[in-house]
Amino acid sequence: MNQQFILSFKKSLFESFRFEEKALELFRFQASANQIYRKYLEFLKIDPAKISSVNEIPFLPIEFFKAHTITSVQSQPAALFESSGTTGQIRSRHYVYDTSFYEKVAQYIFEQIYGSLAEFHVLALLPSYLERTGSSLVYMVEHFIRESHSSESGFFLHDQSELVSKIDTLVQQNKKVLLIGVTFALLDLAEHYGGRDWSRVIVMETGGMKGRREELLREEVHEILKQAFLLPKVHSEYGMTELLSQAYSFGNGVFQMPPTMRILIRDVNDPFSINANQRSGGINIIDLANVDSCAFIETKDIGIVHPDNTFQVLGRFDNSDIRGCNLLVL
Repeated sequence: MNQQFILSFKKSLFESFRFEEKALELFRFQASANQIYRKYLEFLKIDPAKISSVNEIPFLPIEFFKAHTITSVQSQPAALFESSGTTGQIRSRHYVYDTSFYEKVAQYIFEQIYGSLAEFHVLALLPSYLERTGSSLVYMVEHFIRESHSSESGFFLHDQSELVSKIDTLVQQNKKVLLIGVTFALLDLAEHYGGRDWSRVIVMETGGMKGRREELLREEVHEILKQAFLLPKVHSEYGMTELLSQAYSFGNGVFQMPPTMRILIRDVNDPFSINANQRSGGINIIDLANVDSCAFIETKDIGIVHPDNTFQVLGRFDNSDIRGCNLLVL
């Protein structure tokens, strides 16, 4: 019965649906099928049958991904995604049981916004992620590279001169160029190879200084990149190990919520207080693509949700870890 529900639910995410109905449907399933989430609800004395709105759903603190196996299925995982972290830090672990579904979701979200991947050369500057195993970002970009069907697409670890030469050549061609990179590597690129006209290139930062450079505000990073490469805007990707969905920004750090994701804002002093009229506070995420794990996650990010269903990430709670895939800290 569980498997039948999971397959049907996953298929429905690529069709027209009402988000709140889907979220409540998935909540009732995971409140029973996910052992850790079920125990968490029991501890809070929550009766899932009495939950009638997404604002009433309790969100699982993201730290649980460090200490427990968060799963709603009874099978062997196909992949393990782990968060980045400095030496001694406990990493979050997201067990993924259906990698083809993750690939389909990631591609679906990207193409809804930017168009077919087959129209792109995808160039990735993700040195810190390539130097470790279990990166969900690397897995996603590998899929994008394959789907671009371009012999020019690929990863660049340390050879920035080859990357720059390739982009200079590609901008003369008709195909779109996507340069996706970790923030510190893009800043290094701007420092050593600035002065080029890459105004037709989609430059997308994924966040993350990794202790390699001084932390900067996103606005400062974007201004440096725009001046170095004559960019009209700098794009951003918002994702994390514990999610299968991503959000994208066309500039200014304002993110569009994808069809499978909603951001709810909680009171910074009361994690169980969610108000539809509350515009700033702690970020809670509903990720409907997290069918096999937990779709309701209380993050350590602080942000704002705007009336047009866009959002911004302002920073992180003081006692939280610096996250590799997250955005810059105020």
